[in-house]
Amino acid sequence: MSEIVEYVAHGAAAITPHIVEKVLRHLPMWKVEFTQINAPRFPHLVDQLEFLADAVEDAYEGVYKDLPYVAFAEAVFALTYAHKKVDIIPDVLPGLGRADDSSVVRAVLIRHEATFAKYAEAQGRHWNRITSEP
Repeated sequence: MSEIVEYVAHGAAAITPHIVEKVLRHLPMWKVEFTQINAPRFPHLVDQLEFLADAVEDAYEGVYKDLPYVAFAEAVFALTYAHKKVDIIPDVLPGLGRADDSSVVRAVLIRHEATFAKYAEAQGRHWNRITSEP
């Protein structure tokens, strides 16, 4: 997974305030789009994307002030990556099309596990349901 972690870190380093504002404008539509993901091999992906979207929104709006910027930027990168139609593995490939999306999301959650577990607790959400084994 180290290559994915490097990919996520590199992608997050390019996140600017302009990109964040653009993502926040589109995030309500993306959240609806994410609920339509049909990826039986990655049963937690939809919940994980929703969780990251909520964390980004809450941090941006100041509702949750304990999310470090690196975790915030990586979450924004993961959301933009999952939204893209053309990525490392095309989403249209049956069974495997969401493997890369899941890997990117999981890398973010694993890298910042303590931070996101704290956020989940603050929101009254069960961390083990979000980060369950894929």
